[in-house]
Amino acid sequence: MTSYPKTAALMQRGRDFLGCEHAILCGAMSWVSERNLVSAISNAGGFGVIACGAMTPDLLDAEIAATRALTDKPFGVNLITMHPQLFDLIAVCQKHGVGHVVLAGGIPPKGSVEAIKAFGAKVIVFAPTLALAKKLLRSGGDALVIEGMEAGGHIGPVSTSVLAQEFLPALAEDHVVFVAGGIGRGEAIAGYLEMGASGVQLGTRFACASESIAHPDFKKAFFRAKARDAEASVQVDPRLPVIPVRALKNKGTEEFTRKQIEVAGMLDRGEVDMGEAQLQIEHFWAGALRRAVIDGDVDGGSLMAGQSVGMVTQEEPVADIIATLMAESEAALGRR
Repeated sequence: MTSYPKTAALMQRGRDFLGCEHAILCGAMSWVSERNLVSAISNAGGFGVIACGAMTPDLLDAEIAATRALTDKPFGVNLITMHPQLFDLIAVCQKHGVGHVVLAGGIPPKGSVEAIKAFGAKVIVFAPTLALAKKLLRSGGDALVIEGMEAGGHIGPVSTSVLAQEFLPALAEDHVVFVAGGIGRGEAIAGYLEMGASGVQLGTRFACASESIAHPDFKKAFFRAKARDAEASVQVDPRLPVIPVRALKNKGTEEFTRKQIEVAGMLDRGEVDMGEAQLQIEHFWAGALRRAVIDGDVDGGSLMAGQSVGMVTQEEPVADIIATLMAESEAALGRR
């Protein structure tokens, strides 16, 4: 018998879809959402998601196997749609019988959704507009994540609360919809569940968990930060459409501005095409993020964080974080 009957009832559809106790997904954070954090979240009743990011198929193969060794609970894999080996990565997921694949970073390329569904996995998609959300769900998406601009990492231009008001009345009755972006407490979870969400996704709140392999200096930067410190990157050249990234302001964010100018110049001179230019930008972020998360370079690396970072004040076990969120949600629903 669950201790959170009101929250569990509102999460029921999400819980059934994910096959877990609490419909709380962990956002896929490159270098952070790996075997240790993912398995800890799934073992605590949430739903861990491996961040494939720029991994090769061999690396993903090893990561899934290592995660399976640490948990017998369900977990998912997040794949970036622009990855040049996307279909090879899907084949790795098939090999391991992964039950849920999250497609992020753009519109899924032709055949990718079908390839995932062919081996029985559920497909979770992202959409920045209601029209695109409806199209992706018609095209085989089994669930949707709506993520507001308060989130960390790659972001869209609209806030979570506005997206929730727009999407949930139109979609929640017939579809599984998770809300993400800037969620740091259970009261917010309760509110989105009451609006019709099947569950939520949090990233920043889990980044500094005890089980997270992030460098101690990376975690300390989060503990010091306030919401206003998590800023969105600036696009310097309209011809180079770069998805904004939210991170704690440091020398690394300034370096990204220089990188955009450099890549735009290469584009002007015909040294790269648009696809290669965007890949170079992605590789910049992957390298900068690794320097911060793994090496602890909090000055020059990328400290991707959502605006909920101000609510991350100490290192806590994943199980305690989830229990706190559920208790806060339950208390909020009890006051209704």
